[in-house]
Amino acid sequence: MHQPPERINLAIIGCGIRGQEFLENCLKRNDIHLTAIADPDEQMNARSQAILEKYNVKNVRFYNKGKFDYLELYKNETIDAVIIASPWEDHISQAIAAIDYGIIPGLEVCGANNLEECWAIVQKSEEKNIPVMILENVCFRRDMMAVFNMVKQGLFGELLLCHGGFQQDLRSLKFNNGKERRGFGVQLGEQGFSEAKWRTQYSIDRNGDLYPTHGFGPLSNLLDINKGNRLTSIASFATKSRGLHKYIIESPFGGPDCPSASLDFKLGDIITTVFQTIHGETIVLTHDTNNPRANNFGFRVQGTEGLWQDLASGNLEDGLIYLEKYATQKNKWDNSLDLLSQYDHPLWKKYKKETTEVVGYGGMDFLVLHTFIEAVKHKTPFPLDVYDLATWYAITPLSEKSIAEGGQVQIFPDFTKGKWIDRKNNFGIEHI
Repeated sequence: MHQPPERINLAIIGCGIRGQEFLENCLKRNDIHLTAIADPDEQMNARSQAILEKYNVKNVRFYNKGKFDYLELYKNETIDAVIIASPWEDHISQAIAAIDYGIIPGLEVCGANNLEECWAIVQKSEEKNIPVMILENVCFRRDMMAVFNMVKQGLFGELLLCHGGFQQDLRSLKFNNGKERRGFGVQLGEQGFSEAKWRTQYSIDRNGDLYPTHGFGPLSNLLDINKGNRLTSIASFATKSRGLHKYIIESPFGGPDCPSASLDFKLGDIITTVFQTIHGETIVLTHDTNNPRANNFGFRVQGTEGLWQDLASGNLEDGLIYLEKYATQKNKWDNSLDLLSQYDHPLWKKYKKETTEVVGYGGMDFLVLHTFIEAVKHKTPFPLDVYDLATWYAITPLSEKSIAEGGQVQIFPDFTKGKWIDRKNNFGIEHI
């Protein structure tokens, strides 16, 4: 029987804002020995150093001599696992390099550059027998886990249709004042701060669902994708691109004559993607980040016994539900609080205290990190594994291709190569 270590040795690649949230949450745990951080951005390294000083943590080595200095970290450090929170384009190459050094990677979320790299990380993980986890925190959102609990207990009947997406006004993140992440301005690239340095370029260069996993991941768990079910096809559609240019020319910091006003944005303002599964369910995913809007993920879960949809932030009361057997009035919505509270997931009950003590995105950030660390310690399978990562990341290049071809249906690859038939869904296991 494997005896888990008291602590694991961990490194972080990428210490931007998201990496700093992982850093601080790691420092709150007594089962992680943080050995090193790799990032070429001295501004972000300074912010990370301040977090280390806040927790009186010394002897963490920084690898900051250029974009590829993380390879020296892999070579020189004795680490069990690495959290990769770098700019999107580098995720999979950095993870593959980690695997070559026998290091277990946990990857922050994004979309793939191309399908080839999705196949490459699956092949490398299988070849080296090194597991990979996608660190999708929204899978652990409280309302989604309660709905997951209800679905698995049959309250929705057979699932038919699921909606989700990433629907958030990111204009003041894609452009800022060069000093603050949400600082109002129209700077980007080298003049921008944090994601404005690199993330905005994706809106210039690509037209597809750039950030699919927040919306898709929780639905994948509900529908047992790669674990008894699989995706068969995908088709995507894009609206015209208007929001970012409008933001620039109407900004008091920009205007029609500023340099940013001449940018040509390829990304359609709203991307709609439709999926079919082999068992006959449909999924609709929406990417909507370039115009004024209130934030939500647009989740809807519908089965033969009724449906639930979220309205706002993920609290149990921030949704509407209609389950025919439980409805207080015929054909009338109920607030979701009572039913979702009744079926609150056991992990949220077990870690009630811990979920209030993290930085970032509350309890779901605690649970995604905790799941990763516990699986590394105990050598148990990840609930969100390399096949999930490849599938969810692949949505971006497949949606791009579909849009470029006028909404043509694309065949969705089976990254499990047939193993989906016998694989079991181990998400939300209570023993972690």
